Amino acid sequence: MKNHFKILFSVGAIFIMLFGNAQPVVKPLKVAVFAPVYIDSAFEGINYKLGNNYLPKYILPGLDFYNGMLLAIDSLNTEKQALEFIFYDTKSINEPLEDILTKPELKDISLMIASFNQRNEIKTLADFSLEKNVPLISMTYPNDGGVTNNPFFVLVNPTLRTHIEAIYHFLHHYYPTENITLFKRNGATEDMIASSMSELNKKTPGLPLKIKTVELTDSFSHSQVLMQLDSTRQNIILCGSLNEVFGLNLVKALATNKNYKSITVGMPTWDGLRDIGKDAEIIYTSPYNYSRTDKLGQTIASNYKNKYMGRPSDMVF
Repeated sequence: MKNHFKILFSVGAIFIMLFGNAQPVVKPLKVAVFAPVYIDSAFEGINYKLGNNYLPKYILPGLDFYNGMLLAIDSLNTEKQALEFIFYDTKSINEPLEDILTKPELKDISLMIASFNQRNEIKTLADFSLEKNVPLISMTYPNDGGVTNNPFFVLVNPTLRTHIEAIYHFLHHYYPTENITLFKRNGATEDMIASSMSELNKKTPGLPLKIKTVELTDSFSHSQVLMQLDSTRQNIILCGSLNEVFGLNLVKALATNKNYKSITVGMPTWDGLRDIGKDAEIIYTSPYNYSRTDKLGQTIASNYKNKYMGRPSDMVF
């Protein structure tokens, strides 16, 4: 299975090179698609190593993005577009992203489409897009990864500011009078999140939220978190950082002591984390909010069900 996957994702088993009978043969445009599928985590050689009827949650977003791309390719197939797609697993153990970008087949690509789930991957691909003058479309991650002055980098999903506004309105609707503790780490993005929440609080037409900001170091202990909580009532926690490790450690700290009841509101970067929320109640924003009731949404859902025998997640859209 591992070798078959390499052919599918690295060599490009999906080709769209369909032309009408009267059309001359032209070179198809080449599109490189990058997604976190974690195939090496699921297979040992040709053997699936995670047990029957079990697929880890952290694999699902990238896999559904890949399946959504296949549905899009089916649509392009009917239109006989001259395109060639190459898929790459950005979580390959044997081929890290830096090595993938040295592959000869990427020398003449026309477009890159990426599903990111980690901030540090963005700049690597964005720098490559700038060097090669090839557009890079970031489909699923709400952060620009620190990319500036790159006309080839396109962020099509909701920005971080949009997510922060959604989180604020959610908190204001459901927990308008509760004490809210915002945990953050030192950093420019974290400062922006905290200041945005403060700015929204000042502009709200209703009662402002009662938000207390606590800054922690990256090596914070569980006790440093618990000392900020109230054991006599439910605690509303807001993670004010996109850093995945910080968020995961924060949730683990809250889950260690059952004497403290808490609901943790996190960032959209939590969507791809492996074990987050396993022992705690969490809420986080999604990169997508597509209608499933209009004609397009129903068509996508129907095609997905017919092809994969399931219900499409947001990542498919």
